[in-house]
Amino acid sequence: MGKTETEKSPLQQAAENLFNFAIDRTDIKEVMLGLHEQADINRNTVGYELPLLKIITVGWSISYFINHAPYKNELSKIFWNSIREFSQGLSETTGLMTGADIDFFQVIKDRLSMYVDAMNKNPDAKEPAVVIGPEFSDACGNREDVFTVMTGSRLFIATAGSVKSYLEEVKLR
Repeated sequence: MGKTETEKSPLQQAAENLFNFAIDRTDIKEVMLGLHEQADINRNTVGYELPLLKIITVGWSISYFINHAPYKNELSKIFWNSIREFSQGLSETTGLMTGADIDFFQVIKDRLSMYVDAMNKNPDAKEPAVVIGPEFSDACGNREDVFTVMTGSRLFIATAGSVKSYLEEVKLR
């Protein structure tokens, strides 16, 4: 008996779970609450950049943690297609509400390039979070603010760790 249209393969379900995790803001609220009151940064900018960083970290983690898995490309493709569709809807809604044309998927792609370029320029970094934190803080408007650096690093480490744990537990082989 074949699968019905509503049944998802384990790979499709994993991509959906990772997508839902990437856009969930529960942990972002906690990270924002942890941003030190003396941070020399615009908190609205941090609140805008954190969800972008989380989405990027989930997508990056898929490729990083299952680099040699035969299903890596398919899982990554499904995930990023879901992010593109989500971003398109968000862009359309924002456009209707504000009259401004914002391509959120392009913003995500630009930030991803920024973070990947920074990691490529720092191949000797002990771990990616050492590079991501300052880049995040720079995107927020103050590369030198240690509290914002720590905030970006904290979200990156927690998100990457969650994705790694999930990919180790889920049965995709």
